[in-house]
Amino acid sequence: MLDRFKAFWQGVVLAPIVNLLIRLRVSPDAVTLVGTIGVCVGALAFFPRGHLLAGVVFITCFVFSDLLDGAMARKTGRSSSFGAFLDSTLDRIGDGAIFGGLALYFAGPGDSRLYLWLSMICVVMGAVTSYARARAESLGFTANVGIAERADRLVAILVMTGLGAIFDLPILMYVALWALALASTVTVAQRILTVRSQALAAEYGPRGKEN
Repeated sequence: MLDRFKAFWQGVVLAPIVNLLIRLRVSPDAVTLVGTIGVCVGALAFFPRGHLLAGVVFITCFVFSDLLDGAMARKTGRSSSFGAFLDSTLDRIGDGAIFGGLALYFAGPGDSRLYLWLSMICVVMGAVTSYARARAESLGFTANVGIAERADRLVAILVMTGLGAIFDLPILMYVALWALALASTVTVAQRILTVRSQALAAEYGPRGKEN
């Protein structure tokens, strides 16, 4: 859903930053690493202490590194298999830090066991969503289906948490957590069923789908 906005951000908003980093000879992998560290610091230093808005603002300053490193790699011709692997791996760490930070918030000043568990479900299902697709592709299948892509999950939780903190409406964050926990779980189920269908078709032919 958010892919349509990438061209605008990369071509208009982030292009000057990309060009500056290239002139400074900063590597795309370094941008990926710094961005992940920034996201983790923002999530784990601010959220557990109840500073939700400050955490969202801090994280937002670094989360766009996911667009910067890719644009830099393409422009400099430095795209590599390791770079793709590093980017994907560090994305999982950043995502885990965001929802893990929220879980710590609900274990502390947020004082809600229910939303602590929902945050943990988002951590686990978010990771499994990405793993299911990667594992399927490693086996020769495709699993690019679902209703909870990574970019959508991040924007939803950051925007709703930030707005909830600004207007003192924590229900916005609660709604986002319910929606993301459900959407991530549904996405995992969709990917499992999609790969199962492809695996049966590959093993038994078209009739395998009926078994």
